[in-house]
Amino acid sequence: MEKTKAAIIGSGNIGTDLMFKVMRLSETLEMGMMVGIDPTSDGLARAKRLGIATTAEGVDGLIASSVFDEIDVVFDATSAGAHIANNEKLQQHGKLVIDLTPAAIGPYVIPVVNLERHEKATNVNLVTCGGQATIPIVAAISAVVPVHYAEIVASIASKSAGPGTRANIDEFTETTTAAITEVGGAAAGKAIIILNPAEPPMIMRDTVLVVTDRLTTAQRDDIVTAVKAQASAVNEYVAGYRLKQDIQFSDEGSELDLLLPDDRKTGLYTRVTVFLEVEGAAMYLPAYAGNLDIMTSAALRTAEHLVAARKGATV
Repeated sequence: MEKTKAAIIGSGNIGTDLMFKVMRLSETLEMGMMVGIDPTSDGLARAKRLGIATTAEGVDGLIASSVFDEIDVVFDATSAGAHIANNEKLQQHGKLVIDLTPAAIGPYVIPVVNLERHEKATNVNLVTCGGQATIPIVAAISAVVPVHYAEIVASIASKSAGPGTRANIDEFTETTTAAITEVGGAAAGKAIIILNPAEPPMIMRDTVLVVTDRLTTAQRDDIVTAVKAQASAVNEYVAGYRLKQDIQFSDEGSELDLLLPDDRKTGLYTRVTVFLEVEGAAMYLPAYAGNLDIMTSAALRTAEHLVAARKGATV
């Protein structure tokens, strides 16, 4: 099958890591252009050395380039604010846009949860690195029992958080929280991100806390089975994704009422806690940067699926 050309807007950590994944892993996509705004960026320099067309004039430089008509897929790895303008221009030319920022213009997509429901979308949003890591677990539990509340904490190494990530902290929490309910199925949720300055840098760690009605032994077993299956599904495209330890269950009482919507308060709950670890593939930053890896891996899986769906190929 002839490969589909893709462009990446954003030559920082995320965009550069994604470039290597497209080149090394994809059987359906190939690099058409790397786009940035800083002509001295490492990402643009690496792309040039690899023989990839580049521009330091942002989306306008991409649209004006001689290769633009050949490009069908555009990944945006800039910032939430920049993506709004970028998407408006790209949609005028009928491009499929994969949004790696928290802008959330298009529908939220978590590949193992809802990708097939958005095959006709022209812009899809990949939520955040924390969302990609944790929302599959929330959705797995929601498929077994109603989830009244879900809280996620994503801890990443400071060294793996570039300027775009740091500028989007507020958007991270807002977008991830919204996706916890919309995609994960929880009635209410909260998202927290921690930039850990530890040396040596720590591997990405994520904690998922879920509140349900008091669970029976059979329901606990079903949740363990569902979570393990979901973790294996994510691991198929994020090799470093894994459960860190056994799933924890704790029966709780009315002290959790403050977390729950009024119509979900019963005073008898079970708190389910899942601990995750995401080790990066070290294609650009070292293995501690699992936050890059899960985001770019999800982007690649999403783009490949949507391109295949549009071509009527077997997905």
